[in-house]
Amino acid sequence: MKKETLADLTNEKLVKRRNLLKGVLIGFGIFFIITLGFLIYLFTSKGAKNIPFATLIPVFTLPVTLMPILITLAAVNKEIKARNL
Repeated sequence: MKKETLADLTNEKLVKRRNLLKGVLIGFGIFFIITLGFLIYLFTSKGAKNIPFATLIPVFTLPVTLMPILITLAAVNKEIKARNL
């Protein structure tokens, strides 16, 4: 299967991909904020010693998960800007 580059995409597909990536980033951002709020609540109500380490895994993995999406969104925005859309 041939991999499409950003230069091969039509203008409509490029804008559609940008909107999809923005939506995914907004969704992950909201989830990250809710997770941080929940962890702050747990720390204040139970204390740091009573919380298992596995509860902190989403806080550490979400920024790593967001990096490829941010890089792809930057590349899509660069291609859109190059086409003057």
